[in-house]
Amino acid sequence: MGDEDWEAEIIKPHMSSYVPVFEKDRYSSGANGDTFNRTPASSSEMDGGPSRRDHFMRSGFASGRSLGNRGYQDGNDSEAPGASRRGGRGSFRGCRGGFGLGSPNSKYEQDEGTQRTGGLFGSRRPALSGAGNGDTYQSRSCSGSGRGGYKGLNEEVITDSGKNTWKSEAEGGEGGDVQGPKVTYIPPPPPEDEDSIFAHYQTGINFDKYDNILVEVSGHDAPPAILTFEEANLCQTLNNNIAKAGYTKLTPVQKYSIPIILAGRDLMACAQTGSGKTAAFLLPILAHMMRDGITASRFKELQEPECIIVAPTRELINQIYLEARKFSFGTCVRAVVIYGGTQLGHSIRQIVQGCNILCATPGRLMDIISKEKIGLRQVKYLVLDEADRMLDMGFGPEMKKLISCPGMPSKEQRQTLMFSATFPEEIQKLAGEFLKSKYLFVAVGQVGGACRDVQQTILQVGQYSKREKLVEILRNIGDERTMVFVETKKKADFIATFLCQEKISTTSIHGDREQREREQALGDFRCGKCPVLVATSVAARGLDIENVQHVINFDLPSAIDEYVHRIGRTGRCGNTGRAVSFFDPESDSHLAQPLVKVLSDAQQDVPAWLEEIAFSTYVPGFSGSTRGSVFASVDTRKNYQGKSTLNAAGFSSSQAPNPVDDESWD
Repeated sequence: MGDEDWEAEIIKPHMSSYVPVFEKDRYSSGANGDTFNRTPASSSEMDGGPSRRDHFMRSGFASGRSLGNRGYQDGNDSEAPGASRRGGRGSFRGCRGGFGLGSPNSKYEQDEGTQRTGGLFGSRRPALSGAGNGDTYQSRSCSGSGRGGYKGLNEEVITDSGKNTWKSEAEGGEGGDVQGPKVTYIPPPPPEDEDSIFAHYQTGINFDKYDNILVEVSGHDAPPAILTFEEANLCQTLNNNIAKAGYTKLTPVQKYSIPIILAGRDLMACAQTGSGKTAAFLLPILAHMMRDGITASRFKELQEPECIIVAPTRELINQIYLEARKFSFGTCVRAVVIYGGTQLGHSIRQIVQGCNILCATPGRLMDIISKEKIGLRQVKYLVLDEADRMLDMGFGPEMKKLISCPGMPSKEQRQTLMFSATFPEEIQKLAGEFLKSKYLFVAVGQVGGACRDVQQTILQVGQYSKREKLVEILRNIGDERTMVFVETKKKADFIATFLCQEKISTTSIHGDREQREREQALGDFRCGKCPVLVATSVAARGLDIENVQHVINFDLPSAIDEYVHRIGRTGRCGNTGRAVSFFDPESDSHLAQPLVKVLSDAQQDVPAWLEEIAFSTYVPGFSGSTRGSVFASVDTRKNYQGKSTLNAAGFSSSQAPNPVDDESWD
């Protein structure tokens, strides 16, 4: 099928089928060897979103035939109620590992914790899926007559008028009947040995250049910056953990943020990707908790954490939790992480064992609060990481609900901290509901600007030439770790399958993969089993993966801030990296002007053809020397007129951005 046909099929699917994957064992990823010859089960792109299952492969394979589908029941050999025993007329019976006609009397095979579905290849699928309790799930084998269905461990499927109602036999449901499957996935515990806890990778050759980055602090009575960890007067245990973690030098955001937080001030900090923002808020919070003492007790039914940290994606919040566990090692402070896609009971059990620092995604946090498993009266610190997204992307209402929950201290009684690499002006205005009026704003370096340690290349590539160009680049790269970003979940699976067929070991991560599959994919990518990771925006923010040498934007994002976050997955902690982006003039022309600005600010070469497109699509109000209306690089409370000194972003008085057209690039 040609490229044009493929694009048409993605937009207007007419049938469901699969494309075979070569060398299944070698190119597999996910729990129990899941491969890309099937669509992963649903899970929200960001925690708390609705679940859905998409078919990603559309081809002429087995044209005119339906592919048989066998649902396997866990724990016994009997057939699930209402399960379809054979495909439609002329169908293939699914058999693991290839084509084959199954016997009409074939029994369902036993496979604990998983189900197998037919297709060209029988793939293993975890028995249960979903992004949280109450998610709705429609199995592929369900028809309008109510036939088919998957039966998970300790669950029964009741088919009625084509709809499946799921009930848990073990726990009797949560609050009555639950629409969709109950999530039973329990993530494996992180390693407990000290070497694993303090594992870290080396800083790069450009780490010392951080000392030359300009920093601007706005607000009243800001405390002076510190130059070393010793000046922070942290307790000995914290200092020992800092040394074990390999931290020897403060980054700019840490130099200014740590004393501000120690002074009890609210903070909005904006710094480039990979600049140490997580440690900048964890260390002073832990120092205060060690100084003031903690109140949580093990196995107390209602835990009352002193600190709540919220982030938009499951992978990022788990990463923050691992950092909190690292710095609190050997202390009485206990950090807990909870996120969607995992069993709710597991989250509750983790909390009741003691919780001082709660790391959570928004949806799961509100679930736990609604079940009255945590109290908010003792909350002293509320941290929003990737704060621009936490107040946007549909999370804003949940965050407002959080601060208005019964028992939550008012903003005057708690300390609120916001960190991100980009802070649009409208987000700063929304932040006023969370922060004290006299909060401090820290702007580090080219705020919102792309990291200069990343070599950026923009290639003009048409929509139907991208796949060939991608393969060419990946073959030249070899086994170097590479992230490929696409815009849609369907395309992520399609490109991953395509690369596997090209004998390039690849895995993928996106919101429609089950949580165990997302974690397995990241694990395969981190260990080098699959050196190529195809991802959607779920992996664009915050993820800190060692030795990511290349980022490829197969599809450019719709907004420039997302571009900067994507390429920030490489070139971290002073290491160098490369970012290649495919620019399609037909669909990406709106990004030409901001791309030219980002490249220029990062002292990168700007292609002449890109400048021509930017000039031809000139938008009044946008200038190369000023910033547009997408981001806010500096504190929006400031009066820019008459500013005569260079600020952290390097603007002079003649370049001072006005509040309306202010734009920040990370």
